Amino acid sequence: MIDKNVFTDKVRITIKAGDGGDGMNSFKAFKGKPACGPDGGDGGNGGDVYLVADRSLNDLLSFRFTNKYVAGNGERGGTNRCSGRGGTDVIIKVPVGTIVKDYETGRLLCDMFRDGDKKLIAEGGRGGKGNVRFTTARRHAPNFAQKGEKTKEHILLLELKVIADVGIIGFPNVGKSTLLSKISAARPKIANYHFTTLSPNLGVVSYYEDSFVAADIPGLIEGASQGAGLGHDFLKHIERTRMLLHVVDASGIEGRDPVEDFKKINSELSGYSQKLAALPQVIALNKCDIPGAEDNVKAFKKAYGGKYGIYCISAVAGEGTRELIGGIVDMLKTLPPVAPVECPEEDFAYRAGGELEFDIFVDENGVYVVVGTLVDMLCRNVSLSDPDSMAYFQKILREKGVISRLKDMGVKEGDTVSIGDVEFDFVN
Repeated sequence: MIDKNVFTDKVRITIKAGDGGDGMNSFKAFKGKPACGPDGGDGGNGGDVYLVADRSLNDLLSFRFTNKYVAGNGERGGTNRCSGRGGTDVIIKVPVGTIVKDYETGRLLCDMFRDGDKKLIAEGGRGGKGNVRFTTARRHAPNFAQKGEKTKEHILLLELKVIADVGIIGFPNVGKSTLLSKISAARPKIANYHFTTLSPNLGVVSYYEDSFVAADIPGLIEGASQGAGLGHDFLKHIERTRMLLHVVDASGIEGRDPVEDFKKINSELSGYSQKLAALPQVIALNKCDIPGAEDNVKAFKKAYGGKYGIYCISAVAGEGTRELIGGIVDMLKTLPPVAPVECPEEDFAYRAGGELEFDIFVDENGVYVVVGTLVDMLCRNVSLSDPDSMAYFQKILREKGVISRLKDMGVKEGDTVSIGDVEFDFVN
């Protein structure tokens, strides 16, 4: 049974665009005139598969219940030159910040970065041409039609990476969630035990005319960069932030040393990604209102006061938070905005067509077997019972170099050649 309260930020889904409808092979018929010319219409195109970024979605949980999406097939062409109806498109809504990859190759396909972004991810197969489309000055009554393109299933890896201006980091139970609840309208789960936050919580923080989005990242522990604890599951969510707000428990009431805690967290950031470790940071020394925190604050400022902006706060009481927000806003004004991940091919989409390629091998019976996308196309388009279609078949074999390749491989007169479902004796 799936727990609906578990934050889901990585899923696999299967998609398939619709197949193209077959073209119609038909002839007009009137009383007393059984065949008055071709009138077969084209098949309809298959439906496409689209991804749409939707800011109302917070995670990928819904894909754990429904993970296969199939667009509608195109309808077969009709008589009287009527085209078949196109297949129904499928629109898949994903959270803003979802990165899409091909599961088998790991190839980056797109970054659903902005609300409303729409991406064609799989194109439907084209409908086949009806026999009326194959008439020429010499071919008046073609008795064959083209089959629609068939599409393949593809597996996508969806990975959500939270988009925020500020990532709030720190050890568990240092007050990150409490701080976010004080400076924004976010209401994360808060309790006095470790790992209360099991998913990133986002909140919009306003400061006069300015505002920014802050993400409370679940507490890190030593070894997180190697996957310990929540490890890699959540470190990736701060990769897309512009800066970090590092919350440190200055009270030492749990027997922790704030200076050592700060070093350890930054060590985990470096171990995971140098880019992450290089993000600008401001430090919030929390729980400064607890007796005994003064000495820890002095030691921390002595160690890091010359390198970082340090703010003493009490997240529970809200003390010092206004100054902290002001410092964050000032730093953000100097930083570039968050940018989407660059994709090698911005217009990429799975398509049924492609390059017409072929390969030839000789089987154990000495049969020359031709395979590849060229063969798939010929199998769709050729009618063995029609002389005109067979003439087209032979013409394509010559033009695409199949005959030349067979000769180079030593094929002799009378040898058997297999192309799809067709077997014939080679004639020089």
